[in-house]
Amino acid sequence: MPNTPPRVVIIGTGMIGAVHRRAARDAGADVIGVLGSSAKRSAEYAEQWGLERAYASMDEVIADKPDAVQICTPNASHFAYALAAVQAGINVVCEKPLATTAAEAEQLVAAASDAGVINTIPFVYRYHPLVRELRARRINGDFGDVTLVHGSYLQDWLLSPQSSSWRVDAASGGASRAFADIGSHWCDLAEFISGERFSSVSAVTSIAYAERPVPSGPSFGGGATSTDGGSAEAAPVEMMTVTTEDAAIATFRTSSGVVGNTVISQISGGRKNRLWVEVDGSKGSAVFDQENPDSVWLGTEDGATILHRNAGAISADQARLNLVPSGHPQGYPDAFAAFLADTYAAVRDPGNVPDGLPTFADGLRAAHIIDAVLGSAASGAWTDIPA
Repeated sequence: MPNTPPRVVIIGTGMIGAVHRRAARDAGADVIGVLGSSAKRSAEYAEQWGLERAYASMDEVIADKPDAVQICTPNASHFAYALAAVQAGINVVCEKPLATTAAEAEQLVAAASDAGVINTIPFVYRYHPLVRELRARRINGDFGDVTLVHGSYLQDWLLSPQSSSWRVDAASGGASRAFADIGSHWCDLAEFISGERFSSVSAVTSIAYAERPVPSGPSFGGGATSTDGGSAEAAPVEMMTVTTEDAAIATFRTSSGVVGNTVISQISGGRKNRLWVEVDGSKGSAVFDQENPDSVWLGTEDGATILHRNAGAISADQARLNLVPSGHPQGYPDAFAAFLADTYAAVRDPGNVPDGLPTFADGLRAAHIIDAVLGSAASGAWTDIPA
């Protein structure tokens, strides 16, 4: 593929589809069209997003032979879209979870390998420059031997019992919700920074409300999903039984004997996207806080310091991802665009895949951890995580 903008199709028109479209543009792609849940929805979003093509089916997408498709649909549809694309020889970016079962995720990894296509999954928090700095310092031995990995990922968009989303419905989102949605991000980032590999888990999960409204609004909107439009008497809201977890607490052992722990929640008031990872070592500790990504906390026995992005002597990996001078904030949209830029670089040159690019194999890894968390929560026992 020459150094021309990759031709990309977005599959899905929800919140994360819009994020993909913006990030693809920022990464230099030519977003040629969109496939929504219906031909009508495709046409609406093609016009809204200023795209040339509105697809009525996946067959139409495949016939157009884009360089890549980016799958941003409800979780239960990821497998079918991704499998169709890779079997057609099309490179794929698939939102997490890669599939709602580990067996399907394994099938996608094998299919992508057989087809020889680039396959990636948006664990985009890896692409904050200071995450790469912490990883480089850990590899360099700055923190000594890792002794503990801990943190949390807290949100509040389901704090109200009237909040709901397709993500709450296991038929659309899968058997796990909070852990699949955000716990998978925490685990990926914790392993990526620390170099430790979780090998077993003891977990508990909880459901805050036995029922929630049947979904009718966007994900992450918060508040009631149905309103009466200002009338004096609200229409009855249809309710559904909740079977997916609102919160989880997981304690891990790693293959080298290190202990890890995380708290995952979508019902923590005031916490919008508080992803916190701390890696403690024999020489010092490091903290990454996603809500403050332009600085990290470093601690030793002698005290603590705050390291700012693009300040002092920095690693080559941080330097590669720094876009602007220190003091000019970089955030989530920049990390997402950097992830897609590396994906497109791999599409152009499959023999030179950028270091740290998350692939379907990482999505399968997440699926195994999610299954182990659910299994442990159900059994009350320590559960092994496949290597």
